[in-house]
Amino acid sequence: MANSLAHTKWVCKYHIVFTPKYRRKIIYQELRKDIREIL
Repeated sequence: MANSLAHTKWVCKYHIVFTPKYRRKIIYQELRKDIREIL
């Protein structure tokens, strides 16, 4: 689905999430554990 604004159209296919530095460490540690279990 193409979005439009004034005379432009675009298609956004990415969901971007910004996380603070202190949360990044926690999230990456959890991801590492999950990846180790998968591999």
